[in-house]
Amino acid sequence: EGPPPAGEAAIVLARGEAAGSPEAYALDVAPSGVTVTAAKRAGLFYGAISVWQLAVQDAAKGPAQLPAVSIDDAPRFVWRGFMLDSARHFQKVETIKAILDAMAAHKLNVLHWHLVDDQGWRLEIKKYPKLTSEGAWRVPAGAAGRDPKTGKAIRYGGFYTQDQVRDLVAYAAARGITVVPEIEMPGHALAPLVAYPQYGMTKTPPRQNMGDWGVFPYLYNTDDQTFAFLNDVLDEVMDLFPSQYIHVGGDEAVKDQWKASPAIQARIAQLGVKDEHGLQSWFIQRAEKHINARGRRMIGWDEILEGGLAPNATVMSWRGIDGAVAAASQGHDAVLAPDSTLYMDRRQSASADEPPGRLKIISLKDVYDFDAAPAALTEAQRAHILGLQATAFTEHMRTDERLQKMTFPRLVAVAENGWTPAARHDWNSFTARLPAEMARLDALGVAHDTVPYEPQATLTPAEGGKVSVALASGLGLGEIRYTADGAVPTTASPLYDAPLDVAPGKTIRARTFLDGQGFGRVRDYPVSLLAANTRSSHQLEVCGNGINLSLEDDAPVNGQRAVFAVDLMNPCWVWKGADLSSALKLTARIGQVPFNFQIGADKAKIPLRAPATPAGELDVRLDGCAGEVIAAIPLGAAARGPGLGTVSGVLPARAGRHDLCLTFTARSVEPTLVLDQVTLTAAGKSGKN
Repeated sequence: EGPPPAGEAAIVLARGEAAGSPEAYALDVAPSGVTVTAAKRAGLFYGAISVWQLAVQDAAKGPAQLPAVSIDDAPRFVWRGFMLDSARHFQKVETIKAILDAMAAHKLNVLHWHLVDDQGWRLEIKKYPKLTSEGAWRVPAGAAGRDPKTGKAIRYGGFYTQDQVRDLVAYAAARGITVVPEIEMPGHALAPLVAYPQYGMTKTPPRQNMGDWGVFPYLYNTDDQTFAFLNDVLDEVMDLFPSQYIHVGGDEAVKDQWKASPAIQARIAQLGVKDEHGLQSWFIQRAEKHINARGRRMIGWDEILEGGLAPNATVMSWRGIDGAVAAASQGHDAVLAPDSTLYMDRRQSASADEPPGRLKIISLKDVYDFDAAPAALTEAQRAHILGLQATAFTEHMRTDERLQKMTFPRLVAVAENGWTPAARHDWNSFTARLPAEMARLDALGVAHDTVPYEPQATLTPAEGGKVSVALASGLGLGEIRYTADGAVPTTASPLYDAPLDVAPGKTIRARTFLDGQGFGRVRDYPVSLLAANTRSSHQLEVCGNGINLSLEDDAPVNGQRAVFAVDLMNPCWVWKGADLSSALKLTARIGQVPFNFQIGADKAKIPLRAPATPAGELDVRLDGCAGEVIAAIPLGAAARGPGLGTVSGVLPARAGRHDLCLTFTARSVEPTLVLDQVTLTAAGKSGKN
């Protein structure tokens, strides 16, 4: 058959029977045209998305050629979500719309919107205007919070008006996406309590702490006037968001303020609940009654299981999958959103080029391999697993572009996990489609991380004054091709298969190719002995596994900032296998960051090493962090900041190779001194080669 006659539609969307869920559809592509059949609008929409995906899978090869196919398709899960934290960092409306477009293009159907936290209240509430006039603004910690010219505080923040929210909710709904709002209680409440302290446990909650990260002790009280306030807020929220579910948080509510309050202890006795966990359960159940009275359902983080679960509640399991298993075992619905696997604030590869975030690597493959049907559940209990959700807590995603790069392409893997049956999961098939997926994200105007595909170079000194260049990509996909003559690598360039010995002064240009297509950027690596003897903090080993971050500097206020690999609980770095057969000059570039982390009593566990000079020293120890100090390099003005400073000292010769442990002396964790990079050169040489 030829193309359809003039005047007839080439693509027909038809209402009809489609097996499975309301989102199911049937797709038939024939020479005469394309037909999508579904019982509901959602099914027609997803069928149309599939047509678009088929049409652009070979976009680089010219006009679309749709393959002849017949597909009956339905989602694996009803909840296929993404949580956006707008409280820690505020995103433009246009950015959220771009994310919604990308979600829709991959058949995700829930945007869980984290609008409230200690660092900011982002939703206009007409009855309580101070929530946004006071609670939506903070001063960032450290140098980032002060104008370098005037010294005046810089306010950071913003909020979404109710009109903007209605627009976003409608925009999402047109794309098959439900927006589920989250209003945190009883913890994560510093921002609203700065605005309205009468609803909290202290008369003057510390506004300055809104620039901190971590788990805060500030809780709502349990007075009737507080519930009147929360019910008023929830009423305006439910007027704005037509979603079936309303999220009330419930996580990380440190109970110290409740434990210390005679009034709260009297409340516990009056209610006859067991303890503070029982009081939180009562608190959440009281909120749930109000939500249920409006015909809605409550959802909360898995801590709402503690002290007894609210009767109609749904559990969002973030502390692994245990909360979902417990909830489903008790007959409650659950959504899987486990830390760390589906948390987008983890790095995607070991490269120092990755955006700031937590140092732990959660790769695209880790996300793709996540099992969304826990083996610990029976078939009947699995029916209570509504689905899964990726979570973007944005403490370290200061810009909208970083948010997108940390989220994509991993959110594409979450989408496939949520839609495709487990039996059809195939990493090789998924990676073969990645170039097309990246082209779609480009077409949608969404930034995405290409670093895990790209060749990363490790330079080390080699024989005869040359430099060994080892190339590898984070995901190990495709093949790496390179040039040393300045040309752009092509499929005809040499194939990398072993480390290269390169003369200083050359530049290695490298690119990954997947199925003959360039994948990721061309990367340039200038080769020098200085580079071969230099390691960034990300190339050194951090000593512990406490709070391990790829942490951005607080300066400059505008412009590029350094990013440090550091364990905040033990700031310590190790250079493995340094050749000390002759004396070496150690040159270190250092920075200092504000300790804006609320970690309670754990702060006292951070080791402090007494300084011998006013500004402290960089100590270099031999063969382990309890080893002999072979150099104590005074920091002087380099420690003052803001920004980076440089110090240097001589390491005496010792036979053979040794691990060097580098730590700072300091009287306080405020600020915390950090390494940016370290260079080892022959003592007495300038190191300019």
